[in-house]
Amino acid sequence: MNKLLVFTTLMLGALTTQAANSSQKAKGFIDINIYPYLTDVTNDSVFTINLGANLSDNLSYFSLNNFYNQGDKHYINDLDGFYTEQNLRWKFKGTPFDATVQANFRTGQDNDRHRLGLRWRLNDTSALEDFFSSIHLKYAINFHLIQFDNDPNHVWQMEHAYFMKFPYLSDKLYLSGFIDHTFNETTAPVIPNNPVVSETQLGYQLTENFYLVAEWRINQYRRTDVNNTAIGLQYKVVF
Repeated sequence: MNKLLVFTTLMLGALTTQAANSSQKAKGFIDINIYPYLTDVTNDSVFTINLGANLSDNLSYFSLNNFYNQGDKHYINDLDGFYTEQNLRWKFKGTPFDATVQANFRTGQDNDRHRLGLRWRLNDTSALEDFFSSIHLKYAINFHLIQFDNDPNHVWQMEHAYFMKFPYLSDKLYLSGFIDHTFNETTAPVIPNNPVVSETQLGYQLTENFYLVAEWRINQYRRTDVNNTAIGLQYKVVF
């Protein structure tokens, strides 16, 4: 947990400094999610903080911070572990591509990962933007082509991220999520060769800042109970 606190503090310090030195105010968001109810896997994530900020015309920051439940109860009992992804992205002007670097920390020993990659924003691609705009979908793929870790294999990953609105139904409704697809990783025999981790969140705005959320989760690193559903509340602030 100390690594997460130190790294997050450093990144927030960098955000503050960059925003103060920038001629244009940083813009971004923070959302805090709490999931009082889990259907199948009781030691799954019950508390999540997401933070994103545009630091300049080219540079942006995004972090995912998950905290996990302890015990065998379907409601929040006690926090027992963490997982975080800290990302910096550099946009190539005039293109739908970003250079990316990711620092990945989690509970346990010798399991941190650091990645370099290229992110493709499909909805900003000239040949595709009209289509994605027509269905109100933002969609990006991050090719984490180089990974530094303790695995002797050349491990790499495709990370899909999306956000979709439904104005023809309700301006308060959205669908968002990610799909992480890892390749060439050394895994236990009971785990698929190229495991997938995904979360699909359906949210409905209750008030200006509060949302009712439900998540369908898939984690193929788990030997049993690959699927899980979490129900909770989200507090979101855009700045």
